[in-house]
Amino acid sequence: MERFKFVVIRYARFFGASPLRMTKPIMEHTNTLTPHWYAVHTRSRHEFYVYEKLKLKGVEAFLPAVERLRKWKDRKKLIEFPLFPGYIFVHIAKDSQSMLSVLKVKGVVRLLCTIPGEPAPIPDEQIASLQRLVQNKEALDPYPYLNEGQRVRIIKGPLIGVEGILVEKLDKHILVLSVDVLRQGVALTITASDVEKI
Repeated sequence: MERFKFVVIRYARFFGASPLRMTKPIMEHTNTLTPHWYAVHTRSRHEFYVYEKLKLKGVEAFLPAVERLRKWKDRKKLIEFPLFPGYIFVHIAKDSQSMLSVLKVKGVVRLLCTIPGEPAPIPDEQIASLQRLVQNKEALDPYPYLNEGQRVRIIKGPLIGVEGILVEKLDKHILVLSVDVLRQGVALTITASDVEKI
């Protein structure tokens, strides 16, 4: 038990909590073996490095990236950029060993928490929808997080089943897929007839 307390205090700063103000352990002992998706905050421009290191450790990770055309004086090249700069996602169990294996990777800052000391799981549906969007290679743009809006599901085409929030912008309908923990989202232009209200 003493070793657990030491680990909690030692790594509390990674979870964004002060060890002096903690009233309960970081890890709950219930449902610790069921893996969940968590957002990991990385150092600036370390997303791909952290992703590769996590894969080498055998940790399931997801780094949503988009290709952008970069122009230099003498050439043009497609370069991959993180869709959410400074963040990647990991699929791990909520136990101290799994959490510490992620936190010990060089370039990792912390796991995102909504409550200090309690890493916030991301719903599987949000990650699955985001994975489908990235795999389909549609034109994606980062989009501000939305609290309000109509939730819709795509009913036609290769992205059938993807859910998000429908907004209207400059006579175009845009599907916004929000990731609640990050308070960010991605936007995809879509025909309004291709979606249904949830």
